[in-house]
Amino acid sequence: MIKRLLSGLIVIIAIVIAVLWWRENRTWDGPVQKVTASAEQIEQGKYLTRAADCAACHTAPGGAPMAGGVPLETPFGTIFGSNITPSADQGIGRWTKEQFYTALTEGVAPGGRHLYPAMPYTSYKGLTREDSDAIYAYLMTRPAVDVAAPENEMPFPFNQRMAMMGWNLLFRTSDPLPSASQGASEQWTRGRYLVDVLGHCGECHTPRGKLGQMDLDRPLQGGVLGRFSAPAITPDALAQRGWTPNDVQTFLSTGIAPQGSAFSEMHTVVDLSTRHLNADDQKALVTYLMGDNAPQAVALKAVANSDNEAGRMTWLNVCAGCHAREGEGKPNVSVSMVNNATLRQPDGRNLIVSVLDGLPAQSFPGNQSMQSMPSFASNLSDEEIAGLANYLRTTWGGQPGNITPEQVKALRQHE
Repeated sequence: MIKRLLSGLIVIIAIVIAVLWWRENRTWDGPVQKVTASAEQIEQGKYLTRAADCAACHTAPGGAPMAGGVPLETPFGTIFGSNITPSADQGIGRWTKEQFYTALTEGVAPGGRHLYPAMPYTSYKGLTREDSDAIYAYLMTRPAVDVAAPENEMPFPFNQRMAMMGWNLLFRTSDPLPSASQGASEQWTRGRYLVDVLGHCGECHTPRGKLGQMDLDRPLQGGVLGRFSAPAITPDALAQRGWTPNDVQTFLSTGIAPQGSAFSEMHTVVDLSTRHLNADDQKALVTYLMGDNAPQAVALKAVANSDNEAGRMTWLNVCAGCHAREGEGKPNVSVSMVNNATLRQPDGRNLIVSVLDGLPAQSFPGNQSMQSMPSFASNLSDEEIAGLANYLRTTWGGQPGNITPEQVKALRQHE
């Protein structure tokens, strides 16, 4: 009797798994949607699509707009941004606006296929239906591109989408994300929607647990997803690194501020999203990040610079030519080291990775630019980079010179 019960149970489990696998892997074959929308709704959708930074994940370098293919590196493998053009077979051309809204806010595509939270439905859950419909109208009136996104590169068991049902039971709620600042004004409320929902800033700037879930007890307190860390952007953290509301707004609208220039993923965010926001929304975004009563920017504190002659000589030999001897930088060449926000981060990860990997040349609004920074991984030893980092942190960052060669070694790219 027990053997027959066990055999029956195994059969039932096998059938359930087979049905779930089919559900997650079948191609949705609903009717092709014909969408008509007003010019006003399409224009609003274009604005919201930029505010939601859709192009960052769905437009590959050199690829067609919104045709997918952007690789998103995660601890669980590489996920490629999907095609969200109106292509019937490769994009969202068969999705209704109701299905589109469900995918954005619940992470479930037509037919029951679960999306990975690399598509930030854990933040988009707060999206209004009106805004979702406008984004849908805009996307569905763009040119269709019949290009398939690459297959995700994820090992077992992470490549089994059915596992997302359990992940969602554990971590997806309909509750709004906890606020990272204090406020009650109309601007603060609008800014919270822009930051926590449309801009989904917490997806990078909030720490994550072992299963990839956002640590909602520490909203916007910094996170690491790739080579660079996304620093804490709470009011106190921003103030501690010398940011004022005016400087934050300048940075988000141009990518350059007295505290430095946007680089890595943040340059993409500014270029594709925040610089396109209107002045009212930019101000609202800053109001939420800094709070209705923004804290005063903390003045740079002098730190006793031990006899770090080796770090100073490395600076003079390999850095001062671009950044200037006294660290003041050069317009359209390099950023200033004085009061630089990267140097003022308690964690030296971004500084170390910048020295190891270098940075590409980058353009900014107003015909401004920054020249490329070469990689020094093959030119400088772990000890030399640690000494340089400590010289920079103590001289211009107000931070202790506590970077070790072991930290540098751990961040080197190993082929």
